[in-house]
Amino acid sequence: MVGVAARFPAWHTHPDAWALMGAIELAYLFAVRRGRATRRQITLFSCGVGVLLIASDWPIHDLAENYLYSFHMIQHMLMTFVAAPLLLLGTPEWLARRALQRTHLLKPVKFLGRPVPNLIQFNLILVVSHWPLIVDGTLEDHPLHFVAHAVLVVSALLMWLPIVSPLREIPQARPPTKMLYLFLQTIVPTVPASFLTFGSSPLYHFYEHVPRLWGVSALTDMQIAGLTMKIVGGFYLWIIIGVIFFRWYHAEEKTSGEVLYWEDVERELKQLGPT
Repeated sequence: MVGVAARFPAWHTHPDAWALMGAIELAYLFAVRRGRATRRQITLFSCGVGVLLIASDWPIHDLAENYLYSFHMIQHMLMTFVAAPLLLLGTPEWLARRALQRTHLLKPVKFLGRPVPNLIQFNLILVVSHWPLIVDGTLEDHPLHFVAHAVLVVSALLMWLPIVSPLREIPQARPPTKMLYLFLQTIVPTVPASFLTFGSSPLYHFYEHVPRLWGVSALTDMQIAGLTMKIVGGFYLWIIIGVIFFRWYHAEEKTSGEVLYWEDVERELKQLGPT
């Protein structure tokens, strides 16, 4: 199959993806049926489910699992950077609390929901998920691939808690800590991104033996994936950092009329550092 040209995959649906996302959406709508969620929350949660469906259905799913690793990267970024925060923003506080209490997960999530444990867990899973043995193994075993995606989404939901947590028991970090936290989240991905971008040979054997789409070689595909991870992912997080900063700035101006000082950031650094 190496070097064989391929046509763009014909349109078709993935019933398992539609069934799973439909079940999640229906369960959510049933839970909030008595109007215990705002229209904004319902819209955001539904958009999050929609993004998960886009990442799990044609054409992204087919391109990611049969042709190009760069689309595998896009698939993961949609799940972790777009869908996960939308799902949290769309979850009412009472629903999040009830779900965690009934599954006895409130205490572990309270611990993992803090910035430092979150930095460790998310980046550890991120690095492991790009390990050649893991990537090749999940691509050859569909149930294992589903489990890997589920772990990635759960890890992303935890990662976004310091930014958009709906729970008072797991409070959002203060704006300076949010900015520092997201900045640190851009550093570790540089490692796998560098291996992908500057590698002299493909890391993943699976993609060396698939049909070549658009004439993109396995090595070029891997390099595109690395650049997507570093540049697009980093740019996305920096946009959020900018939004947090300007909201913080305007909030401080309205409440105190004072200009923000670097001492505010230093105080947050000291609180985060010893941990």
